[in-house]
Amino acid sequence: MKQPAQSYTIWFSQRTGSTLLGDALSSTGVAGYPNEWLHYQFKSPENLKIEDLEQIWSQGTTSNGVFGIKINFEQRWIDAFRSLYHLPPVLSRAEVWSTGFPNCNKHIYMTRRNKVRLAVSWWRAIVSGEWHRKHGDRPHIQDIADQYNFDAIKHLLVESNMCEAAIEDFLSESGIEPLTIVYEDFIQDYEGTVMDVLAFLGVQTDGITVSAPSFDPIADEISEQWVQRFREECQRGWENVRW
Repeated sequence: MKQPAQSYTIWFSQRTGSTLLGDALSSTGVAGYPNEWLHYQFKSPENLKIEDLEQIWSQGTTSNGVFGIKINFEQRWIDAFRSLYHLPPVLSRAEVWSTGFPNCNKHIYMTRRNKVRLAVSWWRAIVSGEWHRKHGDRPHIQDIADQYNFDAIKHLLVESNMCEAAIEDFLSESGIEPLTIVYEDFIQDYEGTVMDVLAFLGVQTDGITVSAPSFDPIADEISEQWVQRFREECQRGWENVRW
């Protein structure tokens, strides 16, 4: 398998719009097919082979040689690449990553301003099983109002912050300046955001059209009730309530 001429990575924590962005970029035909390639097929880094990575390159590369992948930050994959290619410890994590995904000179960082809403969205997806809603599909009729769980939401709030801290540490240690996409801005300017990514990647966009959003928002009255309940319970007894 020929190596990609250019690779890029979308780093994200849960519920920041990465699947929506990945689908939009894939639809252009010039920005690779950014997917969670490592998670879908190769769940164990210990068993990863070079042939597996070559298969991923093939699946994630568009005809112009651009490859895309999206992933939560996980140190175990970088460790696996270092071992697989017998790389010296002096190489930075970014250099190791670019060995597994050649010419990875572009990084996109997806975040969300309101981490409480992120955590609630994440917990709602877990209890409902509805992670995405295809555009035009009817909402799943489920009674999940009694599935509120303060401890679970708090855990997810912390986990999302730890994930973003790991991403930011990885980027900053190598002096990488990513294109940062904020979820709240992305959903307000879907097409403009996608075009910004294409410009960042430096791909040819003449004649390129961006497909309509493939997913609809899932947040509803239950989501908002949980956000407000968590906000109040988390700050109960605080002398200086922040929100």
